[in-house]
Amino acid sequence: MDNPRPSVADKRREFHRLHESSCFVIPNPWDPGSARYLQSLGFKALATTSAGFAWSKARPDNGVTRDMVIAHLHEMVEATDVPVNADFESGFARDAAGVAESVRLAVAAGVAGLSIEDSTGDPVRPLFEPDVAVERLRAARRAIDDQGGDTLLVGRAECFLVGRPSLDETIARMQAYSSAGADCLYAPGLRTREQFAAVVEALAPKPVNALVGWPADLTVADLAELGVRRISVGGALARAAWGGFMQAAKLLAERGSFAGFEGAAPGAELNAVFATREK
Repeated sequence: MDNPRPSVADKRREFHRLHESSCFVIPNPWDPGSARYLQSLGFKALATTSAGFAWSKARPDNGVTRDMVIAHLHEMVEATDVPVNADFESGFARDAAGVAESVRLAVAAGVAGLSIEDSTGDPVRPLFEPDVAVERLRAARRAIDDQGGDTLLVGRAECFLVGRPSLDETIARMQAYSSAGADCLYAPGLRTREQFAAVVEALAPKPVNALVGWPADLTVADLAELGVRRISVGGALARAAWGGFMQAAKLLAERGSFAGFEGAAPGAELNAVFATREK
């Protein structure tokens, strides 16, 4: 008899357990197929990617609607048996009440965790003022607690991604988000040992997420040694997939060559992966 699929509550308990000690990689699929494949490799949790999902819908990063993302989260949770963390951008609202409503919808979709960014999308004022950003996190925390409190909340400080690469400001923001109820803290754009070590020390005992793409100066072992609790890759896997597709398509269009298909995944292998849990 097949083992029963884990419930949403099971996934959320496991997700919290993963954050308690050691270090784990939480890769970022962009559709149910890529999610199921990553699960087949033994990853214990997955995180959506706003960029990867947007590209799959022929839109730029941050170019999808809340309704599109909520539908995507339902689909990703249903497709997998492991916890899914939502890349929830800036909560799809500027005010705290709007963030709370968005978070309620995401929690109802069954995600085990979700992140809220402090970026505004405005190049003139790229970050919410600290008091506003904190109130948005508090609203997200209240929305989660109102629905049982078992969904993990990630507070993201976007300083390094919006042209304000101040480690002091980044740490101060994440400490404020921790106090506002974030369970895990995340500052995309950090790259050096010194930066990660400083963030981990300043935020202890709360877990810290590291974003790693390419080029990568640090390994999983390096980051684990520095005390990073989880490692994500953002849109890097989606970009890698697009890179292979684009190269093959350009060779076909520009040279009439099929050489870009060399190294393609065997159909039998893909069929075997996706036949493991038929409806």
